[in-house]
Amino acid sequence: MAFELFSTMNRVYIKTYGCQMNERDSEQVASSLRDRGYSIVDTEYDADVVLLNTCSVRDQAEQKAIGKAGYLKKHKKDNPNFLIGVMGCMAQNRGAELFDRLPDLDLVVGTQKFHRVPDHLDNMIQSMNGQGPRPSSVLDLGEEAGSQNTIRDHIGKKGQVQAFVSIMQGCNMNCAFCIVPKTRGRERARPIQEIVDEVIGLAESGVKEITLLGQIVTSYGRRDFPVVNGKSPFVQLLEKIEEIPGIERIRFTSPHPRGFKQDLVEAYRDLSKLCEYVHLPLQAGCNKTLRAMNRPYTKERYREIVDSLRAMVPSMYFSTDIIVGFPGETEADFNETAAMFDDIAFDMAYIFKYSIRTGTPAETMPDQIPQEEKERRNQVLLDLLHKHSLARNEGLVGTTEQVLVEGPAKKGDKYVGHTRGWRNAIFDANERLVGQLVDLKIDRATASTVYGDLVLAGVEA
Repeated sequence: MAFELFSTMNRVYIKTYGCQMNERDSEQVASSLRDRGYSIVDTEYDADVVLLNTCSVRDQAEQKAIGKAGYLKKHKKDNPNFLIGVMGCMAQNRGAELFDRLPDLDLVVGTQKFHRVPDHLDNMIQSMNGQGPRPSSVLDLGEEAGSQNTIRDHIGKKGQVQAFVSIMQGCNMNCAFCIVPKTRGRERARPIQEIVDEVIGLAESGVKEITLLGQIVTSYGRRDFPVVNGKSPFVQLLEKIEEIPGIERIRFTSPHPRGFKQDLVEAYRDLSKLCEYVHLPLQAGCNKTLRAMNRPYTKERYREIVDSLRAMVPSMYFSTDIIVGFPGETEADFNETAAMFDDIAFDMAYIFKYSIRTGTPAETMPDQIPQEEKERRNQVLLDLLHKHSLARNEGLVGTTEQVLVEGPAKKGDKYVGHTRGWRNAIFDANERLVGQLVDLKIDRATASTVYGDLVLAGVEA
């Protein structure tokens, strides 16, 4: 491609909304664009191209992205060649209607087409440089076999000690509130060896902690690969990664309760690198609400999973997802959820106020809950969460916890890291300690963070 192409139109800014899967997809797009000769910049004001990687899980996330795209059109007044693209879940969900709502939009790319973004931008920019007709807008939403295998490259930031690794795409569940099966398609798994090779490369670059990603990560490979010695493909993958030199910590998200069979529960006992932290979506603590949500477990089964994990690892940390105000959720139903939430004593939670997602079964359900009642229920759970998270953190005062030093904190001259239980930690350190596992003597705690001093005996500082 001619140098002139990139002398004036090579700067790309990517804005990401939503989950870790979206962050990983954006990183892949950035890596692919860099390989093609583009420059990834830090702000929209320095960019010739802005790509919005979007989320459809909640209406608020879509509205933020649409608002940002509308705001960006003012850049076209100063630079008619400025390009605006929308990628990801909202692109897949809304498709061509985005062009009606946002006439200045140039590119809409779905969830199985991230790897096509460099080609689309090349063609547009070539045309604007007189190497073809003026480009029309591009819509690319089709399914593509093997697309799950294209999310494999990393930018390789200096000093990076943590990395996300996408192991699958899609979801075969049919939760009544969720748009993800429509936006991400059916489950598709990457081969185990390809994932292992990716993690080996990350370890060689200095990464110490990896987080495996999937819409339902515990469903990995269940239709593609055999069970071996009573172990699911997902547990087999965990065991392979456990053996990789340089990797010190393993996490994963987001699982489903039905994925926690005995082999996975025992993995927390047997795999030293698998951190004693579980994100286990509950959604509701009332069986009536769970049935309405089309969640295939009961609150009793969920509690059995929690108890089995705590029996295996007594110090286990738990986070969860909860939806308040699901259609038909009565005060008594919510009180059941609140009681279970309080009883389990979650260390962290994502608490969502139900919002209608067009095209889902819950959209047309009767007895929609008023917004003010959703707000009230949300606050009840937030207060319970604060109580339990504060108690758990205060219980760590006076103890010593291992932290991975991640880098400078956002404020002040401190450094930040996380314990194995995903407790945010702030402490004094220096750049030479980034990437090292160090003991932290905790002397103070809030509901969100622990503070203390590093125990540096025997550590290369």
